[in-house]
Amino acid sequence: MTTNLQRLLGLGGWNVAMLSHDGANRRNMLLLIQLRWLAVAGQVATILLVHYAMRIPLPLFWLLVAPTGLVLVNLVSAPITARRNGVEDQELMVALLTDVAALTWLLYLTGGAANPFAALYLMQVVMGAVLLAPVYAWALIAITSACFAGLGLHNLPLNLPPTRENALLSLYLQGSLICFVLMAVLLVLFVTRISQNLRERDASMAALRQQTAEHDHIVRMGLLASGAAHELGTPLASLSVILSDWKRMPTLTNDADLAQDMAVMRAEVERCKSIVTGILMSAGEARGQAPERTTVRAFVADVVEAWKGDGVVTEIHDRLSQNPVIIADPALRQVMGVLFDNAVEAGARRVGLTISLVGDSLDIIVRDNGPGFAPSILADLGKPYASTKDRPGAGLGLFLLMNVIRSLGGKVEASNPAAGGGEVRLTLPLAALAPKESLDDR
Repeated sequence: MTTNLQRLLGLGGWNVAMLSHDGANRRNMLLLIQLRWLAVAGQVATILLVHYAMRIPLPLFWLLVAPTGLVLVNLVSAPITARRNGVEDQELMVALLTDVAALTWLLYLTGGAANPFAALYLMQVVMGAVLLAPVYAWALIAITSACFAGLGLHNLPLNLPPTRENALLSLYLQGSLICFVLMAVLLVLFVTRISQNLRERDASMAALRQQTAEHDHIVRMGLLASGAAHELGTPLASLSVILSDWKRMPTLTNDADLAQDMAVMRAEVERCKSIVTGILMSAGEARGQAPERTTVRAFVADVVEAWKGDGVVTEIHDRLSQNPVIIADPALRQVMGVLFDNAVEAGARRVGLTISLVGDSLDIIVRDNGPGFAPSILADLGKPYASTKDRPGAGLGLFLLMNVIRSLGGKVEASNPAAGGGEVRLTLPLAALAPKESLDDR
């Protein structure tokens, strides 16, 4: 498939990241990091409550080693995860095992399996069952079971003061209540975020399916246009040869009216050939077939000059702080011409084009003095055949514009300004239009 069609078929990076397995793991890792902050806060609060409020002596230094270690793990893993596009299953497993190790250490120092907070192992198992592949989830179950069994054999019992020994059952119930509340809060937060991730994934898949359908439509249109252009090439070439022969025939050239008609016919044939060439270039290697280096100002001026509708005033408002070098993209040139045609067909007699640089992006605003966009068009902007014109094929202009701009990494916004008319804003990253060598020099 040709270059422009390949670009139109290319999936946006955000969709790929959203739908990929490693991308989902990355979001889950960020969720684990957030839950770990809550777990650390709960651990520290519980330790201090038991030691100071309930006056049960605890080995504070060794107990605080676990939350301190988790804090260090979060401080290291959070920025690394945020910079990456994906996380592997093994890394999620290691993250959960880190939490299991910290919990095991805390339980070992506070009574082992008899500690009511031993039920927090179930929290790790639930998260593992949801986030991990089955083989890792079963491995996590085996590890947590081994840790629980080991705590029943090896642990440091709590040194309860004599006043608390008679209230052992009460202490256990209090600890169980705190453990239940903590698990309930963490599970609600966990399940809520997982559900949100699933909704975002479903929305991304729906958008991706819609985008794929639109791209398939464009591919069919591109193939049809390319085939039609090839078929039109032969009769146009024949007409050009015949007109050249007529030009050399005295009986025709001596007639002023016929000579003028032949000149008009030759001009129209050349115009048709130019249109066919543009179609082939847009459906082919737009930059590989005689790429044209130009500047932003020259490109915009050429687009306006080539279009120039009869009886329509065109204005260019140049707000560029510099004039970067770009590659003139034929597909972009054509869809901008279609944008002007749509404005005129809607009744505009004046079209203004404003160009400016916003950061690393080129901002192009096309504004006309027509009636503006219908609400239905703004609601379905970019969808094929969304048009108020009652004719076959209407509504493809904005559809093509949206997909061409999107293939270049840009975006399209349409609105009806308060002053009247319609306005379309094109935002294009300069990197998508810059010559390849200029990118290599960076």
